[in-house]
Amino acid sequence: MSPLSRRGLLAGAAALALVACSRTADPLVTPTASPTGSVRSQLDAVMEVYARNTDLLGVSIRDRRTGAAYAFRGDFDTQSASIAKVMISLLALNKARAAGEELPFERYQQISKAIVNSDNDAADALWEWVGGGDQYTRLAVGLGLPHTHADPRSPFWSWTNTTPDDQRLLIDLLVEGTPAVAQEDRLYLLDVMSQTNAEQTWGVGHDRKKNSVDVQMKNGWVQFKSLDNLWAVNSIGRVQGEGRDYTAAFMCRRPTFEEGRDLVDAIGADVFRILGSGELV
Repeated sequence: MSPLSRRGLLAGAAALALVACSRTADPLVTPTASPTGSVRSQLDAVMEVYARNTDLLGVSIRDRRTGAAYAFRGDFDTQSASIAKVMISLLALNKARAAGEELPFERYQQISKAIVNSDNDAADALWEWVGGGDQYTRLAVGLGLPHTHADPRSPFWSWTNTTPDDQRLLIDLLVEGTPAVAQEDRLYLLDVMSQTNAEQTWGVGHDRKKNSVDVQMKNGWVQFKSLDNLWAVNSIGRVQGEGRDYTAAFMCRRPTFEEGRDLVDAIGADVFRILGSGELV
């Protein structure tokens, strides 16, 4: 199937994400008051409220100051959409290193475009070059991501399956190091992830990319018309600064892109605030 046909099927390219939808979005249910108590109890309180918007929602967080993790439906299984571009980029870097060669400049450009601007053409080219779904699943096994894999129903990277827990662990591995990825390559990819297009810093980033807070992230959004007609809207990354240091993954499915974006962005804002109030233990 041609790239044009693929976009027609998924209707989820970055350029299509902002197309106005005729459906009137449901009002977002958000916490009406800031919770108190421990960081864990505060996260429980806000997630109980956000879950009123949809059952199709999962969150996974790790406070790197303490090593403690928090999950709300961390095993929620959904399509990756463009957060898959992080692992696709790793596949390209690994392929060149395994061959003992420098990654071609063209491929570095494609990684930058795929991560910074969520460019689908660049991701398509990388996906084909690295070998597609079989290689993607093999990398997930090597990284120890048990619920991340290609979808046998589809050859497209958007359809790869994953969970918030797996994606949060992926970011942890990029930050801490893993034998599955050379240190130089993971540091390069984290640097690229710190340059995300300003229009795409919602969710884990929640507009916090400023001098005092560093954010390395990737978002993804795509509508699956042939499955449930819902949008998978996902956000993964690391936030460090102003006393905070955490990795996180927020994933949901909503009737419109805007509803999904607003939901994960609101969660991102509350997580930022709560983890600024104390440490997760």
